[in-house]
Amino acid sequence: MTDANPAATPGEATAPLAADPAQGTDAAIPAESAATTGAGSSKPFWARLDSPFTVGFLLTLGGLAAVLLGIAITNIATILIYIALAAFASLGLDPVLKWFERHNVSRVWAIVIVFLIFGVLLIGLIWLVVPTLVDQISQFVTGIPQTITAFQNTDFFHWLEGIFGDGLATLVGDLQSFITNPANIAAISGGLLKVGAGIATAISGGLIIIVLTLYFVASLPAMKESLTQFAPARNRPKVRRMTDEITDSVGSYLMGMVILAFFNSIVAFLLHFFLQLPYPLLMGVLAFMITIIPLVGPVLYWITASVLALFTSPVAALIFAIAYLIYIQIEAYVITPRVMSKAISIPGSLVVIGALIGGTLLGLLGALIAVPVTASILLIIKQVFLPKQDAKI
Repeated sequence: MTDANPAATPGEATAPLAADPAQGTDAAIPAESAATTGAGSSKPFWARLDSPFTVGFLLTLGGLAAVLLGIAITNIATILIYIALAAFASLGLDPVLKWFERHNVSRVWAIVIVFLIFGVLLIGLIWLVVPTLVDQISQFVTGIPQTITAFQNTDFFHWLEGIFGDGLATLVGDLQSFITNPANIAAISGGLLKVGAGIATAISGGLIIIVLTLYFVASLPAMKESLTQFAPARNRPKVRRMTDEITDSVGSYLMGMVILAFFNSIVAFLLHFFLQLPYPLLMGVLAFMITIIPLVGPVLYWITASVLALFTSPVAALIFAIAYLIYIQIEAYVITPRVMSKAISIPGSLVVIGALIGGTLLGLLGALIAVPVTASILLIIKQVFLPKQDAKI
């Protein structure tokens, strides 16, 4: 007589039990079910819905903290801009200090010499240039109606009037009436009180930047060494080498931009002076302020100065446009490679994109620091990311 429950064949395996069967059928749970139950209870806190009030409360606190942090950053945006300008100014002065150190001058004395030279140049600029610059600015503002009237009597204006019709004369007349009304000028500038407050803020901001630059320049080696300590000990030589390369290239780039802007201002001043165009000193200062913007600055000044010269003399404006365009080509292919020989070379498209993004986010400051930041990111990618990718086979 055969058994109703035949014994299991040797090839069949029985599932292990999570408990002794003698303890009862409820305790006899397969090990897989026990593992599944244990895995279900190991969910992270944020994925569990057993305490929705606590999760919602903590998420709300996190959102409020983020909003408060954004408000705080917005309130101290001016201070952050001062710090960024001082940091980049210290990086720009670092190559000069290293040149003094290579000639057996200590860093302390190099800082003293550089800031004394800077102070002498600043005092000379205030003493010699500022009065003439203020006089030319006042002449430019008060002479706008006469300039517009003289422009209306030129052959170039009559040629434009023949193309656009009588509406051009009406448009120029309305523009002249708007400019000659002091109330409109006051409304544009926000009033004399706001202008005075802006000048006072600019002066105090400049003093703060100078003081911060002095501290940053004096402590730049210690700051770089402190940042290196955050890296693991085995990676510190590489991090130290990359930090030196980034700071040296950024400093060389900033110093090169200042030198190129100075050359542009000299060329603009000489062209305005010899072509007898008005306000040569003012246009030279304007050239320095515009051409310090990388890549697009010289072109922007070329267009602006050529258009302004049309109001004085179309022939002189044409000569200026041609001469300055020739200088732009000389600067691009002769002067810039020599001045920027130690800076990081990056593609021109990235220069334009970086300048546009930086200018949109932070204005002139963003346009100035966009290229060094882009170059630093490219260097980190080349030195860190690409070697890791090449090592993967």
